[in-house]
Amino acid sequence: MISPPPIEIIGGGLAGLSLGLALRRAGVPVTLHEAGTYPRHRVCGEFITGLDPSTIERLGLGPLLEDVLRHHEVAWFIHDQPPRIQQLPAAALGLSRFVLDARIARAFVAAGGDLQTGSRVTDLDPRPGRIFATGRRRGKPTWLGLKLHARHLELTRELELHLGADAYVGLAQIEGGAVNVCGLFRRQDVVGRGATLLPAYLRATGLDRLAARLDAAELDSSSCSAIAALDFDRHVEPSERLSLGDACAMIPPFTGNGMAMAFQSAELALDPLLAYAAGTATWSDTCDATQAALHGRFRLRLASADLLHPFLLQPRRQRWLAALSRARLIPFRPLYASLH
Repeated sequence: MISPPPIEIIGGGLAGLSLGLALRRAGVPVTLHEAGTYPRHRVCGEFITGLDPSTIERLGLGPLLEDVLRHHEVAWFIHDQPPRIQQLPAAALGLSRFVLDARIARAFVAAGGDLQTGSRVTDLDPRPGRIFATGRRRGKPTWLGLKLHARHLELTRELELHLGADAYVGLAQIEGGAVNVCGLFRRQDVVGRGATLLPAYLRATGLDRLAARLDAAELDSSSCSAIAALDFDRHVEPSERLSLGDACAMIPPFTGNGMAMAFQSAELALDPLLAYAAGTATWSDTCDATQAALHGRFRLRLASADLLHPFLLQPRRQRWLAALSRARLIPFRPLYASLH
């Protein structure tokens, strides 16, 4: 019996880890290179929306998500207006990346995967059997993502979204009674470092009430994370490289859909890769089939998020959004459906 060809995955985020786990459980040899180590904190909203139970089952994630928190409502804070409460059509899942990534990494190794941590691959040429799950593409140094965990921070609902001047910030309950605070900000001269940087940005963007709430909370300085030069892709581009997760396309974080898209991209690549491993498809066929599936699944979602994004960031459009919200003219459910 001929052994299946080995698969090499560069990048150990959610897409790379979950795909590696599913391939190993199907008997495919997999080596995964990750520049960092586990566990580790990442700039992330840390709540998952739009993840189908079928995807969880296909990737074998069920046992790893058994204890996630389930969020059913989100409170939108638009300027000084009372919060608008949105009922989510399906529960969002709350779990930190610190816990989740490490769980999947352990499961991958237990399934026989070769996990190379602290391994930064410098040769990034595409080749048969090589998959790129290397995270976001670098963009212009316009936007900054900041994240930290806080305790003793009471929420209006399980999820909150606050709009500021060229900024928005999401709060989400995670495990252990903590709250993940994650924001996207237009870069500016702000004085602060570590746990003081995010509150300083809140004040600089007009979110003083939220900053005061953080001042009264217990901030976990070890969780502070930052990421610069963020860019958001409008669509999946054809490429000679097989790219998944944020390396394929990055959706604006207000959707809460980035983590789901990482898992979904792994699921969409699974059958073409299994065909390649079985010798019934060439690598070129595998790349074409995967890219066609990614484009079909994410095209409308990315376009919808791109259309909405300026209304959450630009002060003038935020005022329109606030007026529509007061008049209850924002079609939250159709918007949610288009993003998932």
